[in-house]
Amino acid sequence: DELRVTLNDPARHNCFSRHLRDALIEALDLALADPSIATIRLDGNGPSFCSGGDLDEFGTTPDVAAAHLIRLDRSVAARAERCRDRLRPVLHGACIGAGLEIPSFATRVEARDDAFFQLPELAMGLIPGAGGTVSLTRRVGRWRTAYLALSGLRLDLPTALTWRLVDARVP
Repeated sequence: DELRVTLNDPARHNCFSRHLRDALIEALDLALADPSIATIRLDGNGPSFCSGGDLDEFGTTPDVAAAHLIRLDRSVAARAERCRDRLRPVLHGACIGAGLEIPSFATRVEARDDAFFQLPELAMGLIPGAGGTVSLTRRVGRWRTAYLALSGLRLDLPTALTWRLVDARVP
């Protein structure tokens, strides 16, 4: 009754590439289609849970409208929201951008001691785009979400626990 999903591109710190996105969508679609899956355990292989969007892919789609439609159709955030009660992320290392935004949809988020959290998008001329304006606001409120997005600063695990961005520390 458990589906275990491991982000597995450790050489690139599990950056949120289109390949990783599509594989995660496939796993979440399976869970959404199969109500016998009680828990979706989401973790990452290597030094980071997820280092955020794959910067090598930014701006590579020649048609901006097509890129927008792809993001809508291939939304991990929408799927994570639909299975949020069963989704159990276990975070470690870098949890940046999408690596923070997607897990934040879950009703319970756990993290290891080495986890840190960051939204660096504004410094790159972007906004949090993997659902973070919804998921993070729901978890920590709009002021703390704004602080994370506007400052781009790293948040450590003790602070994330105090803010309830993370629900529990795990070994």
